[in-house]
Amino acid sequence: MIQAVACFVVPALAMWAAERVKLFKILGPVVLCYAAGIIAANIPGVHVDQKVAMSLNEGSVALAIPLLLFSTELKKWLSLGWKLLLSFALACVSAVVAAGGVAWLFRHQTDEWWKVAGMLVGVYVGGTANMSAVGLALETKTETFVLLSAADVVAGGAWLLVLLTVAQRVLGRVLKPFTLEAHHELVEHPGESLSVWTKKHIPSMVTGFGLAMAMVLVSVGLSLGMKGKMDMMVVLLTLTALGILASLLPQVRALKGPYELGEYILLVFCVAVGSLADVRQVAGGSAVLFAFVVAVMMTAIVLHMFLCWVFRIDVDTALISSTATIYGPAFIGPVAASLKNRALVGPGLTMGLAGIALGTWLGIATAQVLRALAP
Repeated sequence: MIQAVACFVVPALAMWAAERVKLFKILGPVVLCYAAGIIAANIPGVHVDQKVAMSLNEGSVALAIPLLLFSTELKKWLSLGWKLLLSFALACVSAVVAAGGVAWLFRHQTDEWWKVAGMLVGVYVGGTANMSAVGLALETKTETFVLLSAADVVAGGAWLLVLLTVAQRVLGRVLKPFTLEAHHELVEHPGESLSVWTKKHIPSMVTGFGLAMAMVLVSVGLSLGMKGKMDMMVVLLTLTALGILASLLPQVRALKGPYELGEYILLVFCVAVGSLADVRQVAGGSAVLFAFVVAVMMTAIVLHMFLCWVFRIDVDTALISSTATIYGPAFIGPVAASLKNRALVGPGLTMGLAGIALGTWLGIATAQVLRALAP
């Protein structure tokens, strides 16, 4: 109970601090929430319930997706599709090539090297759920999954800090800038500002929240009807479709506050995800597996950015597609805010969910090919 309450209180404190303290403003609420979760997970004597954290992860992502989509305009971001699709495809290819290449180098270091490669393709194309699905399908040892999850959060946290701070400026020297004039009015994005949290916005937030909750219930019901169980892939894909359909209604787009409410819920996600990053698990586990994770992630990122340069993909699209594959839908909003490019939220969420749909299949296929090639 205390853990769940903390996950909702910390984002409010982070937003308040970011408005008033210069250092915290530079870091931003996302980094503060992520760091708070990591610190809590590594305080001696503090027990973090992983089931509670995972439940908050799934629930917050499901609720945030429609809230983020309500303010988007389909006609305006559809024109971005070909660039984002290409960049997304390049990111998927980079993940497969990186995992396959690194795994081949590590094949004599661990007997589950080909399984680890498949799981890493799953997580760097889709997400943690895909990594788990691939691991179950390949009958990977439980301790391997736990270590990979912890290593992924630690290593991924480092790249997330880069994404939220200097990535756009540094890579902007190599990749071309984002210049689509049709989205000029959407480029400036206030981020997680307290200015929208006023009495006049409460009715719109309540309306948006109620509509999002209704969509979650419909999506869960559809999943239960189709699969006989809660299938997050079905739930997330349905929520995306419903959110986009709702955004076609002028009355829904006119609501002020649902987008910011969605960002707040994503901050809850950040705290929960950070609380899973127990550094002690990484330190007490296999250094080989940790190195494996870092090598795959960094190789995939470098290869993806190189391919974006070759195909003349702009820097914002490259970074959003990288976010969609490495982190999934949950971090699209915060990264788009750091880029000051709200226009990429809708397409980024769509690609993130496409990654969830593809991650398991690509992960299993990669593992089986590597297994077949092994001497």
